[in-house]
Amino acid sequence: MPATHTETLVVGASISGLAMAASLQKQEIEFTIIEKENAIAQPWRNHYERLHLHTSKKYSNLPYKKFGNGIPRYPSRQQVIDYLEDYRQAFNIQPLLNTRATSIRKEGNVWMTETNNGLFSSRYLVMATGAYGRPRPIDVNGIETFTGVALHSQDYRSAGDYPGKRVLVVGFGNSACEIAIDLCEKGLYPAMSVRSPVNVIPRDILGIPVLEISLLLRRLKPALADKISKPLVDLLVGDITTLGLMKKPYGPLEQIQREAAAPVLDIGTIRLIRKGQIKIYGGIDRVEGENVHFADGKTEGFDVIVAGIGYWRDYAEIVDVGKERFEDLRRPVDRQEFLGRMDYIFVVIGLARRDRYGKLEWTR
Repeated sequence: MPATHTETLVVGASISGLAMAASLQKQEIEFTIIEKENAIAQPWRNHYERLHLHTSKKYSNLPYKKFGNGIPRYPSRQQVIDYLEDYRQAFNIQPLLNTRATSIRKEGNVWMTETNNGLFSSRYLVMATGAYGRPRPIDVNGIETFTGVALHSQDYRSAGDYPGKRVLVVGFGNSACEIAIDLCEKGLYPAMSVRSPVNVIPRDILGIPVLEISLLLRRLKPALADKISKPLVDLLVGDITTLGLMKKPYGPLEQIQREAAAPVLDIGTIRLIRKGQIKIYGGIDRVEGENVHFADGKTEGFDVIVAGIGYWRDYAEIVDVGKERFEDLRRPVDRQEFLGRMDYIFVVIGLARRDRYGKLEWTR
């Protein structure tokens, strides 16, 4: 079967893919966008019901279209889905749904992408497959003996599914913390297992989103900006070590630079821990039946374990390129070696345009 040719192939039709499609369209650059699921933005449709953006809508919209005035500062999961559907319609983006890329290779100056619906050839390739495709397994000694329900946060929907249950949330990222809040709001008293040091900052400071404040400090070195903001953060969050949590040896902005990972934006978890509605344990040593044994020697029985432990950042192993390309994506954008290279294109959310000679170029 002959290949279907397109100048630019975009793989994935969620946030990044839609943003790229609109940007290409604005520059009149021909493209095709494919999506393995039967609808756009499938990751958002699969997330837990209570989910809200932790960044304000002002800085969370895609290119060329803002969230509506009637949408709150921090949109809900459903409001994000509705926004993305409106975005698709506004730019008449028509992804080829149920089309899964199975193999991608470079032949000369052309990318050859095999899918379950045929072969595509393209001069340029954009991988918009996201960072949430493959959840990390619950790698705990004895987890196979657990007599209750063990699931990744990807499969968690609502605390209403576990009435009266003893629930342990593993991890202390933004999703784990919001799931713990969801459980509390439904009358449960969850516990959290936290094995690693964390940074916790308020989502808002004096009614101002912390992201906006961090933008004011962006010209400073991260370590200096953290030092300047530390007294205010300490005042608003307090000493988390008194709650059984360990604090990272560096601040939140330096964490982003070092780890390419966000700190916890607190929306109420710390308050609930102080009130005794959420119990904090250290890392898990092993599981035996219903009992979870923690590294500090404590043991407690649970009916449900929800693992908010993140996802593998393999992005797209189907692409036949050197592994150094994927390792490069783990670095912050300003430290990536290959960003903008025309032989291999990997974009999270980027813009494209023609230069004065008509050549396609990419910007951050």
